[in-house]
Amino acid sequence: MKVFVTGHRGYIGVHLVDLLRAAGHQVTGCDLGLFDGCEWETPVRPQRELRKDVRDVTERDLDGIDCVMHLAAISNDPMGNVNPEITHSINRDGSVHLARMAKAAGAGRFLFAGSCSVYGAGQKLDLEEGDPLNPLTAYAQSKIESEALIGELADAGFTPAYLRNATAYGHSPMLRIDLVVNNLLGSALAYGEIRIQSDGTPWRPLIHCRDIARAFVAFMNAPKDRIHNRAINVGGNSENYQVRDVATQVERLVPSAKISFTGEVGNDPRNYRVKFDLLNRLLPDFKLQYTLASGMDELHRAMVDHRFGKADFEGEQFVRLRTLKKRLDRIGVGV
Repeated sequence: MKVFVTGHRGYIGVHLVDLLRAAGHQVTGCDLGLFDGCEWETPVRPQRELRKDVRDVTERDLDGIDCVMHLAAISNDPMGNVNPEITHSINRDGSVHLARMAKAAGAGRFLFAGSCSVYGAGQKLDLEEGDPLNPLTAYAQSKIESEALIGELADAGFTPAYLRNATAYGHSPMLRIDLVVNNLLGSALAYGEIRIQSDGTPWRPLIHCRDIARAFVAFMNAPKDRIHNRAINVGGNSENYQVRDVATQVERLVPSAKISFTGEVGNDPRNYRVKFDLLNRLLPDFKLQYTLASGMDELHRAMVDHRFGKADFEGEQFVRLRTLKKRLDRIGVGV
């Protein structure tokens, strides 16, 4: 199959390219290159690469493509809040443009990287796809609007699906530490202190970044009628944790580190526990390969092997917001 992956140089994208190539697919990657130089390890490359903003992708770029996997975005709440206008332009307008180009080019399937953050301050725990959405950030709002607008393009020949992914964590050749699990483990190794910015009570559904990539492959191979124009939570029911539970796992791996509550974000309103029953019903053969414990074990081993320390934690390489602020000016976009 011929697959077009946006954000293929990103935290999840490098895993996705690896899985697709290992399965024998022809992969075209599309990435603007904002995070060039942030590599931790050498990633697998696609057979063809475009250095391009998704807002500039043409129908010709997608000629012959069977499936588009759209990961490229201003990719979390803090980055999205730096400039909401840019966030909506890239995340919403760029996604809709790409979907239109994909449909015009005859790509039959369009897989969109959504987020469980659309539930925001959940009205209840154990949220399902049909529950009210309560976005608290420009990032989450852009994902909701993208789902609705792309959905207008769905028809018998064009199947979009929206993967509402749980919060990513874990080892990747394009490591990020601006994610709650990776951040707490990095803090422990850098300072001997597990720095929790909230009071530790908010719930998060968690999923290893490679399991997200595996989910994209599963959606590509799924029967059309199971996923057509559907938003589906991607994660596992047993993988919902409070932030303090993550800190306990960090203590297990770094016993010398002590938990501290910095109070930087006060009572974090982003609090959502999510159900994944629909995913289990529609794609019963898809199972997560990682639990939080096994994923953190793997990441801890890699961080120790790489001698991850204070300079890594405080530098730009592994924190996308720091890199983004520095580099957007380079392409003429101020923040």
